[in-house]
Amino acid sequence: MNVRGDKRFALALQISNFKTALKRFGKLVERTAAQKRDEKLGLFIQREDAIDYDKFYAAVQELFGPDVKNQDVKCFYRKLCNNPNASMDWCEIFGYYCSEEDAIASQMDEENLIFLVSRKERVIISGSRRRDVIKCMVKIPQLDLLIAASQKGLITVFNSQMKVQTSTNVTDTSWITGCDYLSQLKRIVATTERTIIVWDYKAQGNTQDNYYIIKPMDHCLLCVCVVTLPDQLCRDDILLGDDGGFVNRYTVNSDDFGLKQTKAKKKLQNQVLDSKNFKSVKRKLHNDWVMKIRYISALNCFGSCSLDSVHSLVLESLKRLEDNLPVREFSMPRGANTFCYCVKANVIITGGDDKVLRLWHPNISTKPVGKLVGHMFSITEIVTNEKDQHVISLSSAKVFRVWDIQTLSLLQVFHDSQGGPGDMQIYSMVYDSNHGMLITGSSVMDMYPLTRMIQDTKQVPHTHEREINVMLYNKTFHQVLTICSESIIKVWELDTGLQIYQILDPHGFNVELTAAAVDESGFLFATGAYNGTLKIWDFGSGQEMKVLSEGKEWKEEEHVWQRLIFLRPQEKQQYFLLTLERNGKIKMIQGREDDIFLAVIWELPDIVPVLQDGKWVVPLKTSPTRGSTTLPFPNVELMLEKNLARNAKPPPIGTEVNCIDLLQAEGYNLIVAGTLNGVIILWNFLMSTVTEVFRPEDCLSVDPDLDPRRFRINDILILFRAPEHARRSSQDSICSSSQYDSSKSPQSSKGSKQSIHDNETKGDNTDVLAGEHQPVEKKQPAGATPADSHPPILATAHEDGHLRLWTLEGRLLKDMLPFTKHSAISLTSLCTDACTRILLAGNMEGHIILCSIGSFLDRPHDEKKFKQLLAWRAHALEVVQIIYVEDRQVVLTASVDGSVRLWHALNGHYCGYFGQRRNFEISQMADFILPCDVNEYPIEIKEESKFTEKKQKYEYPLIFDQERWRKMSSMSLLFKRVPPKPFEVERDFKYFKSLSSPKIRRYALEGFLTENREAGIVFGSLPIYRVSSPTTLRFLPLIGTEAQKDSFDAISGKKKGGHVQHERPQRKKSLKRHLVPQINLATSFFPAIHK
Repeated sequence: MNVRGDKRFALALQISNFKTALKRFGKLVERTAAQKRDEKLGLFIQREDAIDYDKFYAAVQELFGPDVKNQDVKCFYRKLCNNPNASMDWCEIFGYYCSEEDAIASQMDEENLIFLVSRKERVIISGSRRRDVIKCMVKIPQLDLLIAASQKGLITVFNSQMKVQTSTNVTDTSWITGCDYLSQLKRIVATTERTIIVWDYKAQGNTQDNYYIIKPMDHCLLCVCVVTLPDQLCRDDILLGDDGGFVNRYTVNSDDFGLKQTKAKKKLQNQVLDSKNFKSVKRKLHNDWVMKIRYISALNCFGSCSLDSVHSLVLESLKRLEDNLPVREFSMPRGANTFCYCVKANVIITGGDDKVLRLWHPNISTKPVGKLVGHMFSITEIVTNEKDQHVISLSSAKVFRVWDIQTLSLLQVFHDSQGGPGDMQIYSMVYDSNHGMLITGSSVMDMYPLTRMIQDTKQVPHTHEREINVMLYNKTFHQVLTICSESIIKVWELDTGLQIYQILDPHGFNVELTAAAVDESGFLFATGAYNGTLKIWDFGSGQEMKVLSEGKEWKEEEHVWQRLIFLRPQEKQQYFLLTLERNGKIKMIQGREDDIFLAVIWELPDIVPVLQDGKWVVPLKTSPTRGSTTLPFPNVELMLEKNLARNAKPPPIGTEVNCIDLLQAEGYNLIVAGTLNGVIILWNFLMSTVTEVFRPEDCLSVDPDLDPRRFRINDILILFRAPEHARRSSQDSICSSSQYDSSKSPQSSKGSKQSIHDNETKGDNTDVLAGEHQPVEKKQPAGATPADSHPPILATAHEDGHLRLWTLEGRLLKDMLPFTKHSAISLTSLCTDACTRILLAGNMEGHIILCSIGSFLDRPHDEKKFKQLLAWRAHALEVVQIIYVEDRQVVLTASVDGSVRLWHALNGHYCGYFGQRRNFEISQMADFILPCDVNEYPIEIKEESKFTEKKQKYEYPLIFDQERWRKMSSMSLLFKRVPPKPFEVERDFKYFKSLSSPKIRRYALEGFLTENREAGIVFGSLPIYRVSSPTTLRFLPLIGTEAQKDSFDAISGKKKGGHVQHERPQRKKSLKRHLVPQINLATSFFPAIHK
């Protein structure tokens, strides 16, 4: 009765706590709804306790726990924001409408399993004997090598590509039972039933089969492992387990195998060493065979397992082998066949003939902390995946089971279906963490890749069926909107990569969407179509709200939308959009709260013909506004002479506006435009002027030999840092050189990253603190003036591949050709952050360029402070758009290949793509991988500190000898009686040292960043030596036409007594002429050519 009463009391307490949480949740909803009602009426004042989505989600988690789904809370919050007066049901916060069938189907999908069995690869070892099997395999992570030893004596070393690097065949009558790697001696140790084999796998030629045999042994050796101690030098300890239950420890030194063989003994295949000459110790720890022995570095002890039911597992330090003190023992029925240790979970997993996996704490030997039951046959092998916290167990029936260590749940079961249970028995199994692969050894080697590795590296990233036209980022809800040329809108969750909803044919059947924009609040987005229609949608629900219909008299392709920008409304209950059509027209569209139709209320006049007639600055006249509505930009007219407009002639090439950007801040009200012929136009509505900032030469003429698109501006951006952003602390910087150190990234350990060293001094730390570029900047606080902030700077991306920065007056501040694998690639897109600390650019070949501009924006705009930090290949085709997410420090890229991909901004590492089956792992740095269509590693541009001593480092084989050139004078030639023969210049005339031996570099290519980037990474990095002229250089004879003529005459002169008779030059009275040596150097450098 007491137990039943306690259960009832506990249940009543839970119900009471849940009711209390519901009451508090109701108050939270009321506060939020009241705030949203005030915002709609324009009565809300921004306060610190204002509830946004992040605070709302945190409060819900505090009330109901962390199990509440983020997506359900977002849906509830959107519904509350859209209609604060609607009735809310608390069940919606738990997603009661979600179906469980989708989750079950997703779990049963093969693509969501841990290992992708359908992509299994098989390696057949050539050279193995008949009916031979792989008895042991060892992975060496630091060298990325795999050692496989077959039962009949074949030891093979595989490289990272699973190609045979070297192999040897042990000619021993006994079978091999195990192998391992001697980390200090750099050799491979293997055990047979009666001997120990030590093989130098690096030996070349005929000596590769030379190995040492240590014998005899007291018992039959069954297993081996190497003790890895960091304090040991040129010495390794080997642990052996035998059939007598003994654990043996042998110590081997480099001197034991350092005997040099004479030439007569080179033909010997091996050398036999006496085991008594080695330091060894052993102790009996088991009453049965020792099946497995391992050294666990994290615990500083070794472990050995046996079929003994009493002494099944022993876990102790190496010192216990030298004495008879009690050891730590773990007992289990029928003993243990194998065991392994998980470092993160700090547990030891054992398995044996009782078919049960047991999890043990290393310090608790009385009772296991967990059990995993499911195998129907004896467990023969166990390995762990440390990163994912998985345990993979194998039974004698060749059944694999994958378990989660943290939840003790079964994740996957698969079976090796090749042959029957008795055929092709699997004797060994390892997990390759470097490549995410499970490798098993039988008569062949089978490799089972992780599903995520196949999805990331083998499957082509696929977000849409067609090319991407538009990509948007909603900062409020952390969601991404993508639109393809097939007119399908998809909305994705940034943190997980899951699709939330999609809209098919939003503007009608077979009507392509060409432009889109999201407003600053994140609740609305607009789309523009190929036929000129425009719609405004609710971002949360995807419902259509307002529409601009197609005109009856419109022609096809007459009003194609190219760019949409939401403007901040001056009044509530209305929307404004700044639009750019493909024909170059800039318009403003208005939408009212009480009207479902949108209307074009404003259009900028065509200024291009006026600027062609030589006008650089044209005044504007403000037109009266219709009604009482205050517009973000006033309606203007051009103030010019009538005959000026009449004489305007259409140019032979396109001059339409191709891209626009705007700036609305206190003191600035600007629209900047870039045209197809490279002209930059600035509309200043505060000064009531329109200015031609820059015009390239010959931009109005057509050259048949040149590309007419060479002046085209593909994207334009206004770089402006508001005072509140300028005061932001630089301690959040990620652009500093310390954080861009390649040694801190996973990729550098593999030597897969190129580096370019910049000798410029390191500037101040700059921040990478932005998400998507919002064209409408926040207003400055009261009292701030434009003089307090940095003046705006224009950034333009050109068709010729150059990135240029300008002042508003048209002065060129920086002309940069971004450093990529191939130079002069057309730039297509630009993006910056909220604090204008970085600048991102994408090009036609899929590269992303990251530049630091934080210190460059400070006056006087030092050109050296504009630095390129990183460049990587994101796509194989053109990049359409780039977005930087500030709080996640990731970069989103969209391409015409139909994929939207996610990258770490710190180092350009690939995170995944929207549409993949597994969730993103943005918070933690994953293994360095590349998409299957990209094979170029990121290029980091490093800087050397100004405090570092700059020493001359000769990286090239040809070295100029400054000392020899300095000593060279005409006096050194006075004693040369006979001129050197043609093409045989003596040592005195060699000013370059001998060629140095080639160096084996860790990286594929390394260079120095120079100003001559057009030449490329090879020719732009050749050494240039500045030679100082010797003081006596003017006394040397001229080497030219006359000297060559004299030399020819000298060679063809008459012979007297077997010697060449030289003509004496005419002597002059000048004293300096007497110092001229009587030798002709022309024959040394310009040999005579006989006809």
